[in-house]
Amino acid sequence: MHSYSQKVLQLTDNPNPVDIHVGGRLRLRRTLLGKTQTDLGNAVGLTFQQIQKYERGANRIGAGRLYDFSQLLDVPVSFFYDDMPGDMKEKQPDSVGTLFDQEQLASRESLKLIRAYYNIGDAKIRSGLYELARSLSVNSNPES
Repeated sequence: MHSYSQKVLQLTDNPNPVDIHVGGRLRLRRTLLGKTQTDLGNAVGLTFQQIQKYERGANRIGAGRLYDFSQLLDVPVSFFYDDMPGDMKEKQPDSVGTLFDQEQLASRESLKLIRAYYNIGDAKIRSGLYELARSLSVNSNPES
């Protein structure tokens, strides 16, 4: 039988899936805005290494710090939890890649496309572009 402290140690050995997801969303928003880890760290009084740990899910982001990030990155706190699979709390992922494809989201092409999309001032045009892209992706990949 394991002692309480051994169980706590086992639980803290691996990053929590929610922490990984929240960190990934932090990284996504930071990169979409063209900010570096150093930029974000300086804005909240942390090193870029600490930002790296947050983004990997190695360190949990406290509520106050998450609020600070939401203000700096101009998103609601809920943004960091958006698109989180419902069963995430029950399953431990093998890697960050099982949550969503980080490499695809962070590719230069994806970032350019997303930045260009958000630079379109007219919401109707953005919506039309989104519908066009969605239609094209469904037609090219019927399993979507």
